[in-house]
Formats: sequence, structure tokens, C-alpha cells
Amino acid sequence: MSSVIERITISPNVCHGKPTIRGLRYPVENMLELLASGMTIDELLIDYPDLEKEDFLACIKYANRLVQSKSIHLIAK
Repeated sequence: MSSVIERITISPNVCHGKPTIRGLRYPVENMLELLASGMTIDELLIDYPDLEKEDFLACIKYANRLVQSKSIHLIAK
């Protein structure tokens, strides 16, 4: 499991310090937005051939760990 999370890197010199995939300029938040929009990992692999399935799984795992570590309050509108 730790090898999956190691694919997510944070550097102040890449994408303004936002989490990215393997130090590349692919922010985790963008990949999660694409997954949330309904794109499959297989579709994303076609659009981003330099990424691997494990990169997208690492994004999901990273988001899962963030949710587990923080208190989230939803505001009803």
C-alpha cells in the first residue's frame, strides 16, 4: 500500500506545491476531477499515455487518506 502513495509527490517547485503524480505536472486534484466526471482509468490512460494505472489508484488512495484524516462539514444549500 505504501508504494501506491509514494507515487504522489509534493514539491514547492511543481504546480505551486500541490500534490502531483510522480513529480510530473499532473495535479492529483485534476485527475480526481476527471475520475469524478465519469471517465474510467482506461480512458485516462489513453489521454495520458505517460501515466500508469497505479498512478490513478494512488490519487484515489491519497484522497481517501485525506478524508480519513480530516473532519469534513457539508453545508446544506
